[in-house]
Amino acid sequence: MCGIAGIYNIREPFDISMDTLKSMTNALNHRGPDDCGIYLDDWVGLGHTRLSVIDLSSGVQPIHNMDKTKWIVYNGEVYNYQELHSDLRKLGHKFYTTTDSEVVLHMFEEKGINCLKELNGQFAFAIWDNKKKELFLARDRVGIRPLHFSIIKDRLLFASEIKSLFMNKNTKREIDPIAFDQVFTFWSTLADRTPFKNIKELLPAHYMIVSNGKVTIKKYWDVPFYPEIECTKKSLHENIDELRSLLIDAIKIRLRADVQVGTYLSGGLDSSAISAMVAKNLNRQISTFGIRFEENDFDEGNYQKLVASSLNTKHHEIMASNEKIGQFFPDVIRHCEKPLLRTAPVPLFLLSQKVREKQLKVVLTGEGADEVFGGYNIFRETKIRNFWAKQPDSKKRAALLGRLYPYIFNNSRQKALLQSFFSKGLDDVENPLYSHLIRWNNTAKLKKFFSDEIKSAIGEYDCYENLKQNLPSDFRSWSSLSKAQYLETTIFLSHYLLSSQGDRVAMAHSVEIRLPFLDPRILDFMGKIPSHWKIRGLNEKYILKKCFQNNLPKQIVNRPKHPYRAPIKQSLLHQKHSHFVKEAVSESSLKKSGLFDHKKVNKFINKLESVQTPSEIDSMGLVGILSSQLLYQQFIENLPAIDNSNSKEWFIVDRRSETLENRN
Repeated sequence: MCGIAGIYNIREPFDISMDTLKSMTNALNHRGPDDCGIYLDDWVGLGHTRLSVIDLSSGVQPIHNMDKTKWIVYNGEVYNYQELHSDLRKLGHKFYTTTDSEVVLHMFEEKGINCLKELNGQFAFAIWDNKKKELFLARDRVGIRPLHFSIIKDRLLFASEIKSLFMNKNTKREIDPIAFDQVFTFWSTLADRTPFKNIKELLPAHYMIVSNGKVTIKKYWDVPFYPEIECTKKSLHENIDELRSLLIDAIKIRLRADVQVGTYLSGGLDSSAISAMVAKNLNRQISTFGIRFEENDFDEGNYQKLVASSLNTKHHEIMASNEKIGQFFPDVIRHCEKPLLRTAPVPLFLLSQKVREKQLKVVLTGEGADEVFGGYNIFRETKIRNFWAKQPDSKKRAALLGRLYPYIFNNSRQKALLQSFFSKGLDDVENPLYSHLIRWNNTAKLKKFFSDEIKSAIGEYDCYENLKQNLPSDFRSWSSLSKAQYLETTIFLSHYLLSSQGDRVAMAHSVEIRLPFLDPRILDFMGKIPSHWKIRGLNEKYILKKCFQNNLPKQIVNRPKHPYRAPIKQSLLHQKHSHFVKEAVSESSLKKSGLFDHKKVNKFINKLESVQTPSEIDSMGLVGILSSQLLYQQFIENLPAIDNSNSKEWFIVDRRSETLENRN
C-alpha cells in the first residue's frame, strides 16, 4: 500500500513548488517507507510514497504508459491484475514492470472510465493525461483506500490523508461544525464532508475528471441490493456451494504478493473463517495475529488459541492494556484525522505494530462480513421491532429482545428499561431510517455538550434529511434487512470501520490490510440472497455459518456474535494519562477550540471520575470530547512542519525541462 498526493492547475499552467510537493509526499511516509517519487510539469505535480508488495525491484512510481503521455500515482491493489495483464498484452500493450499499478494505467488507456468496472480490488489513484491536460481520480467501490481533495485558488490539491493537504500553506485549517453534527449522530461524516472546512473526500465508487477548467464527479457503482422478487431462486445448498467457491477465490487472489501474507484472528467467525480457508483450502502455513485485553469482558484470547491450534498457525498476540490504550490514543487521532466515539481503533493500531515487528507487510482481515452477511445486532433488532410493531402491546414479542441481550435481562428493571428503549419510534416502520434511528438519536444526545458557537453554526441543519436525500431511488422497495445493511455499509463501514479501524491504524505502521468479504463478486452475490438465509429466525450470518460448519470448531461456528470493543474509562482516565486528558479538557483548552461548553464538560468529567461503570452514552461522550479536542490541538493549533532536508533518495520526473533524472 502507498500514499499519493498532488497539485493540479485547473485553468492554466503555473509554477508548482517542488518543496511543497515533497512536503505533501513526506507527510505520508508512514504509508510507504520503501520508495518515493514525483512527476512534475507546468500543469501538474504528482507525489508518491511506496510500500512495496508487488514487483519489489522495478515498481517505483510515478509509472508511465509506453509513450509517456500518461502517468499514474496509485495506492492499492487490484487482485485480478494478472488476468487483466494477460488480456492487455493480447491487445498489444507492452509493460516495463510487473506491477498492478501499470496494469491499471493501461486499463484506463484501453477503456477509459469503464475500466473501473473490471478492477477487483481496493484503490485510490490519479492518472495524468499530458496530451489532454486532464486529471483523472478514482476510488474503490466501498472506500477501503482513502482520497481527499480541496480546491484553492484554481488549484486542485489531493492526497491520501488530510495532513498532506495541510502542507500547502494556502490550505486553511478550520473545523466544520456541520461535520461535527454528523459525527455526533452517525459516528462519521456524511457524503464528502470531513471534519475540516473545504477539505472533501472523494466518495467510494466515485471518480473525478478535471479538464478544461471543469471539475466533474460521478458515481460508477452502488452497493447491490435487490427487491425480494429479483432474489435467487436456487436452493440453500446450491448457494452455499457457490458462496464457498467465491470466498476461496476471493482469498486466493488476495494472497498474491511478493511478500509474506498473514491474517488477523479475533476468535470470531469471520477472521477464523478466512484463516481456515488459507490454511485448509489453500494449503498455506500462515502467521495469525490477535488482540488480548486485561479484562474478561473484552478478551477473546481462549477462542483465538482454539482456532490457531486447530489450524496449526503461528500465532502472535499483543496485550492491549488499559494503560497502552490511553497512552496511544493521541497517536491514533493523529492518524485517523477525525473525532472518534470509541477507543476500539487503538488496539488495532498496536496490532499492526506487532505485524510490522514480525516483518510482515500484508494481512487478511474479516471486516465487512457483518455488513454483508447480516451479523450485527442492529439487524436482528430491526427484525424484532418490525415483528413487534404489528402487535405493539404484545409482551411476548417485546421479550424477544432478551434473546439478543440475555446479560441485560437479569432483573425486571433492566428488562423494562431495554424494552422502553427499543419501543421508541416503533410505529414509524415506513421511515427509511427506521433500523438505525433509535441508535442515532441516542448518540445525538452528546450534542448537548456542544458550545453555543457550534450550535449556532449548525443552525437548522437536519442531518437526517440530508441522509434521506441521498438514498437510492428504489430504496423503499428493498427488504427491511437490505435497508439496514445499506445504511450500515455506506455510513458505518465505509466512513468509520474501513478508515479509523482499518486503513489508518494499519498504515500507521506500513501494514496493508486485505478484505476478502468485500470482494465485489461476493457483494453482488449476497445482494441477491433472500433475507431469511442471512438471518434465520434470530440466527445471524446463517449462510456463512453453513459454509464453515465443517471447517472450524463448533464452539466458533455456533458462538454468539461478540462485538469488538475496547475499554474506555479504564484507559482514558487511567492515572498515568490523567495529565494529557485533563489538559485537553481544561477550561482554557475548551475555550480555545470553541467546540464544547466548558462548564458542562467539567461537570461531566467529574461525574465520570466518581462512577465505577459509566453508561454507554457517557463512555462515548468521553471519547468524543477528548478526541475532538486532540484533533483541534494536532491539526488546527499545532500542526507539525515536515522536514524535507533528509537524505532520502527521490525518483523525480521533471518535465518542466523535459528531462528524466534522479535527484536527492
